[in-house]
Amino acid sequence: MGEPIGQGGDLVALAAEAYVYGYPLVSGLSTVERSMQEGVGPLAPTPFNHFAHAGQLAAPDTHFAPVDHDTVCSMAQLDLSGGPIRLHVPDTGGAYYALQFVDTWTNNFAYVGRRATGTDAGDWFIVPPGWSGREPSGVRGVIDAPTSVVSVIGRNVCDGPDDITRVRALQEQYTLTYLEPGTHRTGLPAPDPDVPAELRFFEQLRVWLADFPPAAADCAYQDRFQPLGLLEEGPSPYVSAGSALVRALTEGMAQGRERVEAAARPTTVTGGGWEMDPHLYDYNLDHFGVGTIDSPEWKIADREASYLVRAVAARVALWGSHGYEAVCAHTSHDADGNPLSGAHSYVMRFEQLPPVEAFWSVTMYEASDHHPVANPAGRRSLGDRTPGLVRGADGSLTVHISKETPTDPAAAANWLPAPDGEFRPVLRFCMPGRAIIDGSYELPAIELS
Repeated sequence: MGEPIGQGGDLVALAAEAYVYGYPLVSGLSTVERSMQEGVGPLAPTPFNHFAHAGQLAAPDTHFAPVDHDTVCSMAQLDLSGGPIRLHVPDTGGAYYALQFVDTWTNNFAYVGRRATGTDAGDWFIVPPGWSGREPSGVRGVIDAPTSVVSVIGRNVCDGPDDITRVRALQEQYTLTYLEPGTHRTGLPAPDPDVPAELRFFEQLRVWLADFPPAAADCAYQDRFQPLGLLEEGPSPYVSAGSALVRALTEGMAQGRERVEAAARPTTVTGGGWEMDPHLYDYNLDHFGVGTIDSPEWKIADREASYLVRAVAARVALWGSHGYEAVCAHTSHDADGNPLSGAHSYVMRFEQLPPVEAFWSVTMYEASDHHPVANPAGRRSLGDRTPGLVRGADGSLTVHISKETPTDPAAAANWLPAPDGEFRPVLRFCMPGRAIIDGSYELPAIELS
C-alpha cells in the first residue's frame, strides 16, 4: 500500500496513510479526555474509573451522536495502569442492557449484558495487557483489555419517562472497585503544548502511539511511519519541524481527511431506500473477549482495508456497537427519491414487524442533526414498546408520519410527528434477527399518503 518512502509526494502519501490509520486513536482518546474534563452530551465530567450516568432519555437539545430515544446512556473511562478493576452489574430482571468495552483503537473487544451474558447480577474482573495475577473468587469471568485505557459504553432500555426511576436504581448499582494498591492515571499523556496547531494531530498521535501500542499484527504497518517522526520518543520533533516535513504533514492530513470523508458517504442502500451497514464495526481482527463473536462473518478480510473502515466508523459514529448487538438504518428520502419534508404526509407500512430479540423503534431526527425532534405531542419515537399501536387485521402496522396529528383515530395512534422542514427517520434494531443482518427482511419504504 503505497510506494517506497522518499521525499516530497511520497512523504505526503505516507502522511495521508498515517492520518487514516491514526484517526480512530486520536478521535477516541480526545473524546476520553473530553468526557473527563468537560463531559459529553448529557454526561457530566467524570474521572477515570467512575461511571457517569444520564438521568433521562435524550432530549431534543442533547448533542451527543449517536443519540437514541430507547435507552439511557452511561459511560466509564477505565485506567488499568494501576492494576485490575472489579465491575459489578445489577440484576435487570430480564430488561435489556449492554455494557460495551472499547479499547483506545476503538475496537469493541467485549460485551456484558442481556445478549452477551444475561441479565443476572454479577461481577467481572477487568485486567490490563500482560496481567498475570490470579482472579478473585466470586467473579463471573475475566475481561482482558488490549490497552490500559478502556471506554465502557452503557445502555439501559427505558420505556419512557415513567420508567426512569427503575433505570436510575439500576445505574446506582454499577460499581468499579480497585483490587490492587497500584497508582492509576488521573489524565492521558499530554502532547507538547509548543507544537504548532497545524501539527497537533500528529503530535497527539505520536504521544498516544507510545502509550497505547496497537495489536502485534499492526506493528509492521505502523513502522512505516518512522520518516514522519511518529515513532520518536522524548522531545517532540514537531516543535521546530523543517518546512518540508510541515508541508508533507499538513498536505497529507488534508488528503487523509478527504479519503475518510469520501469513504463515509452513503454506499449501502437497502430495500425502501434505507442506508444500513451492519458490518461497519467489523475492523476488530485481534481481540475477542466476553460477548463477542469470533467468526469470519464479523471480520474484515483485508487488514489494511480495515484501517479505512475503522476511521470511517470513528468519524460517523464513534463507539458504535457490532451489528449483532444493535444496528441502525436511516433515510432522508421517500420511495420516489424526494427529500422527506414536514410539508407532506407519509406512511410506512410494516407487512411484518422487524425480527428482533430485544426491541425495535423508529426515531425522528432533523435532517442534519443527531438528536430527536421536539414536538408538542412529546413523541419522538415509535416502536414495539409504544402503547396503543393499532395493527391491521393481517397483523401489519402502518406508521403515519406528518407534522399535524391525523384525524383518523387509528392513524393518530400510529403517528410519528414530523418537524416543519426536512427530516431523517432512523430505524433501530436491538439484538437484530438474522433476516435483518443478511438483508432478507425488507425495510418498508416511506411513501406519500
